[in-house]
Amino acid sequence: MAFMMDLRRLNVLRAVDHYGTVTAAAAALHLTTSAASQQIRQLGRELDVTLLEPLGRTVRLTDAARTLLAHADAMEVHWQHARAELHATHDGPTGTLRMAAFPTAMCRFLGPVAASLRARHPSLTVRLREAEAADCFDLLFTGEADLAVVEALPANPSVDDPRLEQHILLTDPFDLLLPSTHALAGVAPVRLTDVADEPWIVGLPDDAARAHVLAACTAAGFSPAIAHEACDASLVATLVHLGLGVALYPRLSQLPPGLDVRRVPTGDNAPARTFLTCTRRGGRRAPNVAAALAALQDRTATAEAATNRAQSTPEGTAAR
Repeated sequence: MAFMMDLRRLNVLRAVDHYGTVTAAAAALHLTTSAASQQIRQLGRELDVTLLEPLGRTVRLTDAARTLLAHADAMEVHWQHARAELHATHDGPTGTLRMAAFPTAMCRFLGPVAASLRARHPSLTVRLREAEAADCFDLLFTGEADLAVVEALPANPSVDDPRLEQHILLTDPFDLLLPSTHALAGVAPVRLTDVADEPWIVGLPDDAARAHVLAACTAAGFSPAIAHEACDASLVATLVHLGLGVALYPRLSQLPPGLDVRRVPTGDNAPARTFLTCTRRGGRRAPNVAAALAALQDRTATAEAATNRAQSTPEGTAAR
């Protein structure tokens, strides 16, 4: 009798690899830890190999498991290609498209893209979900998101991860944010060393923006005097408005109205964050994902052009 693999058991093994433990994988798949372990043991018996082995108080995947996962990843890519071909029609994208991103990317890009797709493709349903980078990758892995926009971070999966496709969308530089009464508010560009002795407002220790700020200051040859810590962009801008310090502020982050602050470029060596588009590998061929990516590229080009025009005029450095 031919052997028929239960793909649900293979999915449990993939989840253990993704989440790192059987317990975490079981929780993500809405299983008990015992049930998840049993599924993997049964898969191992069917293949006559050991897939997990003890490692202290936890377990690790065996070489056989790694070999099996490489084939599983290839199967997933073929499955994504098959779905794309089945849904490729001349009537445009249909079905449901699920997109995830952190707040700035959602406001500036995915929200407008969703509105554009809804107007152009009435048969397409678009779902948006706010999520930070780590959660976006989990959503892609579980199939709860088809497209995500994330910031490139050291903790992200590597760009050669066989399960994902990651492409640079844009680079967002940081400007120096100053009270409008500051002596350097009308100067552009400003060197970071010109404000080395100022009190600084930076993010919390686990905030990605804080890492950018500290790295930029270190590269400029000084360690900033951290006066206040805040992650919320509106709060950071408000603290600058109150004269409590200076900050580096992403160019694409909108300022709250009514604040008397100025954005000042810091020159060619300005720190920047990079946005990535992420899909399951092979998933970019799907008509709904392809339509979203095309609309996203158009939206990105428009936003970058508008931001650059604003930065090139004196009014561009004022609060907006």
